[in-house]
Amino acid sequence: MEAPPATVMPVTGGTINMMEYLLQGSVLYQSLESLLHRLRGLCDNMEPESSADHELVYQQGNPFMLRARRSQLHPTAPWHLRYQGQLEVGDKSRHALVRNCVDVAAWHSLPEFLNEMGFRMDHEFVAKGQVFRKGAMKVVVSKLLRVLLSVLAPAGQDTVSEDMRSFAEQLKPLVHLEKIDPKRLM
Repeated sequence: MEAPPATVMPVTGGTINMMEYLLQGSVLYQSLESLLHRLRGLCDNMEPESSADHELVYQQGNPFMLRARRSQLHPTAPWHLRYQGQLEVGDKSRHALVRNCVDVAAWHSLPEFLNEMGFRMDHEFVAKGQVFRKGAMKVVVSKLLRVLLSVLAPAGQDTVSEDMRSFAEQLKPLVHLEKIDPKRLM
C-alpha cells in the first residue's frame, strides 16, 4: 500500500510552510451553469461543498499581510490564519502563479489577537459559493458582493468627500465604506 500524497498527510507541528500554486479568473453570469456542469464532470465523483467564508485581511507594514478566514456555515470551526508571500515572477515556464504560503488553524479570538499585535484590518469580504475537488486541487467558484460609492466632480470640490462620508455613515452597520488603496488588493 502506498503512502498518501504529501498534500494530504497530517501535519504534526501545527503549521506547515507550503508553496501555493494559483490560477484565477472570472466567469460571466450567463456561463455560470455551464461552468458548474463542466466542473461536476471533471472533478472527483462527489457533490460540491457549499461554502460561505468571511475573510478579514490585516496589514502591518507593506507588503506584510495576513488573512483571517472562517466559515459562516460552520461557526464552531476554527479560524484559519494564512500568510501569503510575494508572487514569484522569475520562472516564465510555469503555468501557474506561485507564492510561499503558511496556513494555521487558530482560536475564536483571532481578530482581537491580531489587533493587539498591531495589525490593522485592511479590508474584508464574504465569498459564497461551491467548492469542487480533483485530487489535491481545490476549485472554488464564489460570488463576491462589493459596494462602490463614487462621484465625478470638477477638481477642487473637496466637499464631495465629506458628503460621501456622511452618506456612507447611513449605510452602517450593513456595509462599512472606506478608502482602500487598490494596489494593496493585488
